[in-house]
This record gives sequence, structure tokens and C-alpha cells, in this order.
Amino acid sequence: VQLVESGGGSVEAGGSLRLSCVAPEYTFSSKCAGWFRQGPGKEREAVAAIDSVGNTYYADYVKGRFTISKDNAKNTLYLQMNSLKVEDTAVYYCAADSACDGSWFLSAQGTQVTVS
Repeated sequence: VQLVESGGGSVEAGGSLRLSCVAPEYTFSSKCAGWFRQGPGKEREAVAAIDSVGNTYYADYVKGRFTISKDNAKNTLYLQMNSLKVEDTAVYYCAADSACDGSWFLSAQGTQVTVS
């Protein structure tokens, strides 16, 4: 599965960014997908997930600030990040879970988000 993120960058605290993920061989509309992140010196952690019917799940540390969504027509996954904090600084990875059983496949590249 090829997953390609975009939309990362540098922003001041309180700002917003929107990440996108495209997957030429993975149909977001019928499978589970999500976002993970790994901050400097930290373990990789889950951020948000969305299932095949659009139910969403968020880690406590982003709940109310981040929104995961998908555009089925464009087969694109998004992560809208608002009210960004310095501690949100991390490499963000798009992830796929075709069986929706917690067996996540993460992209190889990720996209850097830096909040200052």
C-alpha cells in the first residue's frame, strides 16, 4: 500500500494546518484509515482514525482541535489541525488498516509539522 502525505509545514502556536493523504491502491471509502505522529525524542502515537462508515476516533490530546475526514470521490484522507500547540510538533504519518482490526500500515515518509 502506497500512502503519500502532504500539507505539513511550520506554523505558530494557535495556527492551523491541513494534512492530506492519497493512496492510489487503497480505497479509503471502504476501509479504516488514520493518522499517527512521532515527536522529537518521543514514541510514535496514534492521533485519529476513521472507519469505513465515517465514525471518527481521537486521542485525548487532540480531541476538539483536530478533525479527521475523507473525501471518497478524491480517495483522499485529511487531518485538519486547529489550535496547534508546540507539543504537536512531530512527523505525521498516514496509516491504513484494511481489516479495521488495529493492524496499521504506516506510510514510509510522513510529513513534518513544526509549531513554534
